[in-house]
Amino acid sequence: MTDDVKSRRSRTPFLEAAIEWIIYTSRWLMAPVYLGLIAALGILIVTFFRELYLQVPQVMTMDETDIILLVLTLVDLSLAGNLVLIILFSGYENFVSKMESAKDDPDRPEWMGTLDFSGLKIKLIASIVAISGIHLLKIFMNIYQYTETQLLWYTIIHLTFIFSGVCVAAMDWLEEKAHEVAARNKH
Repeated sequence: MTDDVKSRRSRTPFLEAAIEWIIYTSRWLMAPVYLGLIAALGILIVTFFRELYLQVPQVMTMDETDIILLVLTLVDLSLAGNLVLIILFSGYENFVSKMESAKDDPDRPEWMGTLDFSGLKIKLIASIVAISGIHLLKIFMNIYQYTETQLLWYTIIHLTFIFSGVCVAAMDWLEEKAHEVAARNKH
């Protein structure tokens, strides 16, 4: 073996370790994104209470449709906030670091620390479908304000979200079955 090959081999572990350290620590670049999601959650809270502030004084004069629309708006904002929390907690724990400060907290959600990327995708899509469904229901409550073409497109978009969710769930199910078959074939 030449001295040049020996020299390259002795440098490779250091270079490889340095690259791996850079790649591994780059996960912390996501931390500001998660802090931004906290700000987005704050915006949702402000929006939620703004809706209450503006609408509650008019409740006594609202008709049933307007009250239902108000409630749907508040539920929609709540679901969006839950979605942000799921992404915030799961994303941080899956991709950045474990939340040691919440480790022994009795209020810690059971799914925290156990929701993998596949589960996160399913929860994300389910939340999007729920939010889209509420939005579509709000549209149908004021159906007279929309053209047939608009209603058709809103429905197509909602059905696309549903179809996407079913496809993602089916892919996850197929992947899980493939792993089960591979595990059985090993033994």
